[in-house]
Amino acid sequence: MMEATATEIKNNFGQYLEEVMLKDNDVVITRNGKKVARLTPYVTEVERYFTIRENATDYVYGGKKISYEEFLKMNEQSNQRMEFINGEIVLMGSPNVMHQMIVNRINNIFQTWFEGKPCQPFVAPFDVHLHKEGFKEPDVVQPDLLVVCDLEGGVNESGRYTGTPTLVVEILSESTRSKDMVDKLNSYMLSGAKEYWIVDTKYNKIIVYEFKAEVIDRMKVFESGRCKSYFFDGLELLVEKIFAPI
Repeated sequence: MMEATATEIKNNFGQYLEEVMLKDNDVVITRNGKKVARLTPYVTEVERYFTIRENATDYVYGGKKISYEEFLKMNEQSNQRMEFINGEIVLMGSPNVMHQMIVNRINNIFQTWFEGKPCQPFVAPFDVHLHKEGFKEPDVVQPDLLVVCDLEGGVNESGRYTGTPTLVVEILSESTRSKDMVDKLNSYMLSGAKEYWIVDTKYNKIIVYEFKAEVIDRMKVFESGRCKSYFFDGLELLVEKIFAPI
């Protein structure tokens, strides 16, 4: 990355454009000593996003706005787990042991409870395309766990799920807290999901949201005892067992 004043850019635009196009280098433009703009290469290749993977923990934002179609192409060409939220690529790192233990514990309960029922539980990686009310392009996320009740008619010719999950579960970590509790909450709510569970491993609690007509209808925090589903009558789990030490 290099810096240039607005005057230098104006007088030598071709030189700096070459720096961006041929040398793949960003040029930060300054005025009166303050950074005011940036010339940056146009990015579509997934490899450019992978350059930030070394610093990834759970989520890393590339900071680049792309289209839904570009994301689909990139996602098909890569083995890297990624999400698409509000027009931005989200690269996903490897979860820790406690995260996976909690996923396994909840999944075991879900698999037993939903056996023989029309709805089906799944675990990540599992792409979900969320068509949010009032938004042109959908988000694409990989919930830690989800329950799907619309498999019939919700799978395309490529075998990809295209419906909306009924219940979604996300396991928080320090680097995913704000996105899971704000951005993903909005995505699930506005796309027509019925229920969203946030499993907070820092404070050992589970927050359950019920959505109706794309707004929060009810919410409850479970710090002990039995965490119960609003939508699925009888689906519950013991909080202390979910957060039991490894």
